[in-house]
Amino acid sequence: AKKFGQPMVVMNRAGAGGNAGVDAVAKSKPDGYTIGIHTLSLAVNPALYPKMPFDTLKDLSPIGMVASSQHVLVVNPKVPAQSLKELLALLKKNPGKLTYGSAGNGSTMHIAPELFKATSNTFITHIPYRGGGPALSDTAGGQVDMSFPVASAAAQFVQSGMLRGIGVTGTKRSPLMPNVPTLAEAGLPSYSFETWFIVFAPAGTSQAVIDKLNTTLNGTLSNPTLKARMTKEGFDPIPSTPAQARQRLEKEIPVWAKLIKERGINAD
Repeated sequence: AKKFGQPMVVMNRAGAGGNAGVDAVAKSKPDGYTIGIHTLSLAVNPALYPKMPFDTLKDLSPIGMVASSQHVLVVNPKVPAQSLKELLALLKKNPGKLTYGSAGNGSTMHIAPELFKATSNTFITHIPYRGGGPALSDTAGGQVDMSFPVASAAAQFVQSGMLRGIGVTGTKRSPLMPNVPTLAEAGLPSYSFETWFIVFAPAGTSQAVIDKLNTTLNGTLSNPTLKARMTKEGFDPIPSTPAQARQRLEKEIPVWAKLIKERGINAD
């Protein structure tokens, strides 16, 4: 807002895993005054919802990436597993008996453990909640055995001992929980999962406007105060070009479509 000299009005449009908000942007005037921000779900939803109100690659013009954040596999302290190795042994010995909570079908808290199950060849029963907070609280309370919350939400639970951190899902340890290894280094080398955020405009927005928005976005992400705040909250800034943001979408859409089909994941 300061860089453009224009007020920025944030409009939260909930519904259909974010599709309602994205659709509002896709159908707005392509003049650069209406832009959107969304998560990894932008690449997941095309396979998750049988009827999409927009075409992700055709109806949107990526402006740039914002940041990535990772999740963490946490278990209730009553679960008799101190490490990933012990947890995998427990899961293989008791297929389907242990449960995990998610923020709802198709959420990143659902996709991350399904990828974990596929990678580790284990079976954990899914218990969907209406939001990540209730799922995390019930993991701490022992109503479910484990969950995959975002690292920033889980950090205080792990630090207090209310939950046991087994491994973070990204490629490096989280500064919020430096003593918790990545799942890859803990024994699942092919596993990696991160949530990311992307800014976009309606298709048809001129390249000059896209480039100006991208330059301003990247300049904002380089602000030391903002970077420090983002790191404190568990986010890694990942400035990019518009082309790199589009390439990320093009690369990940088929990856999640394959997982969703193989695991029989749906939005209901």
